[in-house]
Amino acid sequence: MERAIFAGGCFWCMVQPFDQLPGIEAVVSGYTGGHIANPSYQEVKSGKTGHTEAVEISFDNAIISYEELLEIYWQQTDPTDAMGQFEDRGSSYRPEIFYLSEDQRQAAEASKAALAASGRFDDPIVTQITPAGPFYPAEDYHQDFYKKSPDKYQADESAIARHQFIENKWK
Repeated sequence: MERAIFAGGCFWCMVQPFDQLPGIEAVVSGYTGGHIANPSYQEVKSGKTGHTEAVEISFDNAIISYEELLEIYWQQTDPTDAMGQFEDRGSSYRPEIFYLSEDQRQAAEASKAALAASGRFDDPIVTQITPAGPFYPAEDYHQDFYKKSPDKYQADESAIARHQFIENKWK
């Protein structure tokens, strides 16, 4: 199994697009990119730890490639918004790709360049591509939220805004 770590706003909204794909072993909600060990949701949400909400995806590269995951990632975020995603604002919701190898870095950079060259967005692509540091799984109640609380997930303002954005930009 290989791993990919992506941040794209609220991790509740980042799990479902990857979770049901062939070759995906697990999608874990968590925190990365900060400066303290084992942060809590409240600490991350405060913006004082430097972490962002992210998902760690375990995948079988023989079934689904990292490049395919990147294609899905871009379609879940607004890559022109560095200070949050949709209704979720602040650095803990920033879009960021955390690479775990030089191959992942190169693939992410190439994918970002291709998106920028596509003309799909009028504004610059600001999603950062950063070396991965420690990934800390979020509290249990955040895991598989879209399955555990489908009504709340469907009514979440950020989820609604994300779905509307995807419909307008990617369909």
